[in-house]
Amino acid sequence: MNVLIVYETKFGNTKQAAETVAEGIKEVEQIKTEVINVNEVDYGRVRDFDAIIIGSPTWGGNCTDTIKNFVNELAGLSLSGKSYAVFDTNSGIPLLSKAVKKMEKLISKKLPSFKKILPGLPVRVKGTKGPIVEGELPKCQNFGKEIALNLQK
Repeated sequence: MNVLIVYETKFGNTKQAAETVAEGIKEVEQIKTEVINVNEVDYGRVRDFDAIIIGSPTWGGNCTDTIKNFVNELAGLSLSGKSYAVFDTNSGIPLLSKAVKKMEKLISKKLPSFKKILPGLPVRVKGTKGPIVEGELPKCQNFGKEIALNLQK
């Protein structure tokens, strides 16, 4: 089982969350994980992964345009049968903390054959630039572990 974690980061928080999700996945044996910035994705290798985890900072109440473009690129590939999960980093302001739901909606529209592994994880940061709020990284690690356990079912 191979899992790809793709993220975009503005201030380093989403990268830190992605790496922590990967740590949680690695707690479960027989699952290989690769963490990569969205700007470095090799679309020719995406088919090699059974699941794709996508992380984005919340920007204007949504995921970033680069993450939207990534999902659109995936829609142009033959990727039926893949699984996914999403997470975001956000300031906790209710009106501006909707990137998880919007990513899930975009994926279900553009990639209807993708199976959602778990509901998305919002990760709180202090203000706009962070750091990640205390207690949130353990949630990321648990999210990764739950992803791995669900993939093994």
